[in-house]
Amino acid sequence: MKVAVFASGNGTNFEALADDKKLNENGLEIVLLVCDKPKAAVIKKAELRNIPIFINKLSDYKTRSEYEQAIVDHLKSLNLEYILLAGYMRVVTKTLLDVYPGKIINIHPSYLPKFSGLDAISRAFNSGDKSTGVTIHYIDEGVDTGPIIRQEAVPILDTDTVDTLEQRIHDKEHEIYPEVVFNLLKKY
Repeated sequence: MKVAVFASGNGTNFEALADDKKLNENGLEIVLLVCDKPKAAVIKKAELRNIPIFINKLSDYKTRSEYEQAIVDHLKSLNLEYILLAGYMRVVTKTLLDVYPGKIINIHPSYLPKFSGLDAISRAFNSGDKSTGVTIHYIDEGVDTGPIIRQEAVPILDTDTVDTLEQRIHDKEHEIYPEVVFNLLKKY
C-alpha cells in the first residue's frame, strides 16, 4: 500500500509508522514525506530512511489553493492509496480533499470533539478534565471533524505536567496509529 506522510514537526508519528516492523512486512510503502517546514526535524528522519521528501511552503504561494495544487501535482504520479497526516499543522482544503476523498487520515492529540485544533494537549491539561486522548479520523472540510476511525482515552493525572501528559499522549499515538494503518493494509 503506497502512502505519503504529511508532517510539520519532529516526526515521531512518522517514525512510528516508518519503523513499524509489522507494517513494513505487510506492504506499507511510504513513498513520500510532504513537509511545509524546511527546518523540521522530520526531514532528517525521512533522509535517514531514504524516503523522498517534498518541501512545500505556504508562503511561496499567493493562495492556499495554489499551495495545495502544487502538492496534488507532485503526488499525481505516485498512485497513492492513502495520505497519512502525522503532525501536519495545516488545514487541508477542497483542493486536496477532492482528489483524495476518504483517503486522508489524521491523528489528533485529544479525544475529539473536545480540544479540536491547535494546542490540544495544553488546553486539555488546563481544562480540569480527568482525561483526554488520541483520535484517528478521516479528514473532511472542517477542523478535526471527519469520521472517527479510532479513539483511545489518556488519563490526566494529578501528578502530570503538560510535558508528562504530552509524552503519554505521544506514546498512545505511536501505539495506535500503526494499528489503524495495519487494518487498512489488510484491505489491500
